[in-house]
Amino acid sequence: MSRTPRRGPRLRKREAAGSGTETNHAAVVAIKAVHTLAWLSIESCVVYLLITGLAGRTDKRVGVAAAVVTTETLVFAGNGFRCPLTGLAKRYGAESGSVTDIYLPRWFAHNLPAIHTPLLALMAYLHVKNLRRGRATGL
Repeated sequence: MSRTPRRGPRLRKREAAGSGTETNHAAVVAIKAVHTLAWLSIESCVVYLLITGLAGRTDKRVGVAAAVVTTETLVFAGNGFRCPLTGLAKRYGAESGSVTDIYLPRWFAHNLPAIHTPLLALMAYLHVKNLRRGRATGL
């Protein structure tokens, strides 16, 4: 008769914390929720930059929003064009390890970099044009 060895409290604790052998569903949900909130705040900055750029307004708030978007872009690029939370999600047992399925349609989530690249170029163009025309306000 073969008995399964008993796991000590340390091993059970390590497995529950996400050693990669078992899924910690609560941790994965929390990581995806944090990622979703970060994504929403960054996307709100992107929308703000597009609206103000099209409206011909460049002000201090544009600078803050641009800093948020630039920081996110640099972090993403510096991590090999992979979200830094992906490794964490994988560690806690996410199926693919990816956090790009942040409660968005799969096709949209997987194409976010391709969608954002032209938007980033458009935002930069619009605000540089505003600054050159002297339409900057509140700077």
